[in-house]
Amino acid sequence: MANTVDLSTHPETAGDDTYKGPPTAASRPRERRRAHWAEGHSRTIISPLELKSRWGSRIYWTVLAAILSVFTLVFVFPLYWMVTGAMKSGEEIAQMPPTLWPKDPDFSVFADAWELFDVGLLLKNTLFYSVGAWLFALAVDVTAAYALSKLRPMFGNVILGAMFATLMIPPIVVMIPAYITVTDVPIFGWNLLNTPWAIWFPVAANGFNIFLLKRFFDSIPDEILEAAEIDGVPPWRVLVSIILPISRPILGVVSIFTIVMVFKDFVWPLLVLPDSEKMTISVGLSQTAGQVTQNQIMAGLVMASIPMIIVFVFFQRSIMAGLTAGSLKG
Repeated sequence: MANTVDLSTHPETAGDDTYKGPPTAASRPRERRRAHWAEGHSRTIISPLELKSRWGSRIYWTVLAAILSVFTLVFVFPLYWMVTGAMKSGEEIAQMPPTLWPKDPDFSVFADAWELFDVGLLLKNTLFYSVGAWLFALAVDVTAAYALSKLRPMFGNVILGAMFATLMIPPIVVMIPAYITVTDVPIFGWNLLNTPWAIWFPVAANGFNIFLLKRFFDSIPDEILEAAEIDGVPPWRVLVSIILPISRPILGVVSIFTIVMVFKDFVWPLLVLPDSEKMTISVGLSQTAGQVTQNQIMAGLVMASIPMIIVFVFFQRSIMAGLTAGSLKG
C-alpha cells in the first residue's frame, strides 16, 4: 500500500483547498490533465469511448429508434385506425381479421356525417363554451395565483393547501354536489341548466392552473414589483402592465389546458346541457349512435378531433415552454 496516491491531495486533482488562483501558463497542462482524469472517471451506462466506437454508436441509435417507433405507434395507431375506419364499409369494419387499409376508400362518408350529426352547430356550441370558459378561467386563476404569490394575504398557505387538496379528489366524487349546486345556486336560487354558465362556473377555479401560475409568478423577481410600488403603481396595474406580459408562456399553457378540457369533456355537458340545440360535439355525436353506421360515427369523431389536432400542432412548443417556465429561479 506504499504506492497508494491520495487524489484529494494530488496537485493534479486537488480541490480549491490545495490549489488556488487563476491558471497560468505553467498550470494549464496540469488543468488539462485534471479535466481528462475527471472525464475518464465519469459513471454512465455507456462510456463516451464505447459510444464513439463503430458498434456502440450503431447499437445506441438502433435501440433509440426502436423505442421511439414503439411509443409513436402506440399513440398514433388509434388515430390512424379511426381515420381509416371511417373510410371503410360496415362489412369491412366487421371483417375478421381486420384490414389495415380500406379496400375501397369512401370519402363521401364525411359529408354524410357532417349533415347527419349537424357537426357545424355542435362545433359552434363547443367553441362558444370553450372561449367563455377560457376567459373566466384566466380571470379567476390569474388573480388568485397573483394574490397568493405576490400579495401574500393572511392564511394564504392554508388557502393554497386547500386548493392542492382538491387535486386529490376524483372529479366523479364531486359531480353530484356540483350538479345540485347548478340546478339551485345557493342564496340566488338560479337554475343554470341549459345555459353556458353551467359550463363556465365549474371551470373557472382550477387548482392545477393556479398552481402552475403561482410557480411562474414566484420566479418573477420581487425587485420589479418593489420598483413599481415605489413609483406609486397600484397592485392591479402591476398585474396588467408587468406580470401578464412576462407570463405569456404560462398563460398560453393554461389557455390550452382549459380549452381542451371543455372541448373533450363528456359527462358534465351531458348532465347540464340536455337540450339538443345546445349540446357540445362530444355529447352530440353520442345521441344518434344507434341510428347510424359505424363508419359514420368514426367520420364524425375524425371531424371532432381535427380542431384539437390543429391546436396541438401549432402550440406544442408553447406547451413545453410554458410547463418548464418558472421551474428554475435565477
